[in-house]
Amino acid sequence: MSESITLTDAGLLPEDLLPDVSHLVTEDDEPLDNLPSEKQQRLLTETLYSSWNGASNAQGFLVAANVGLFPSSKQPPIVPDVFLSLDVQVAENWWEKRHRSYFFWDFGKPPEVVIEIVSNREGNETGRKILEYARMRVMYYIIFDPTRQLRGEVLQMYELRGRQYIPMSEQWLTEVELGLCLWEGTYEGKRDVWLRWCDATRNMIPTGAERAEQERLRAELERLRAELERLRAELEREAKETALQRAERLAAQLRALGVEPEV
Repeated sequence: MSESITLTDAGLLPEDLLPDVSHLVTEDDEPLDNLPSEKQQRLLTETLYSSWNGASNAQGFLVAANVGLFPSSKQPPIVPDVFLSLDVQVAENWWEKRHRSYFFWDFGKPPEVVIEIVSNREGNETGRKILEYARMRVMYYIIFDPTRQLRGEVLQMYELRGRQYIPMSEQWLTEVELGLCLWEGTYEGKRDVWLRWCDATRNMIPTGAERAEQERLRAELERLRAELERLRAELEREAKETALQRAERLAAQLRALGVEPEV
């Protein structure tokens, strides 16, 4: 009879049964991306860390760019442009090789969302990658194709149903409580059409800079409201003083005519 394996409370393999990762290539020194893709990746990652509290029932999240996903120690990783995983935490000793990448046996699950940003036709986003992500059981697969390299829609969203991806008719990711929207605007000085996270009412999740500007405008609005109230109070006081002065002048005129004014 084979010996049974007991998982830890977190649903992970015990440490003595973890695969050996010393032979795995978790990162390399070759440049990976172009300037537009790099900025788009940062927009998607920085936004969530700046302004999102995570899904309602999730204990933390991890969003990262250009980090390898290792479903097995016996096969090479796939490296999405961006991924989002709920209910996970990065290890304290994250410089150790066994914690530097997204090893499924270490985090206990695949990410919920992967995003591929298309800049050429070499990535095979609708071929090899869509099959690999489905095998990994990634719940949502997103393709952002701003220059229409794949001759399809700029934004393509898929949800895993059974063992294959089905195109989504809506841009809302129910299980992660986030949406994805196309936004034409300026980010870090560059105007373009960007892929942005949004909430259920399609309001953009703000970047740190946008959030700071919103706070500045809110504070300025409060200051203007306070100033307006002060001016109103001052006008009311001046109006009362003017009315009192007019009443006193009229009373004096009446007394000069021998008439005592009624109080």
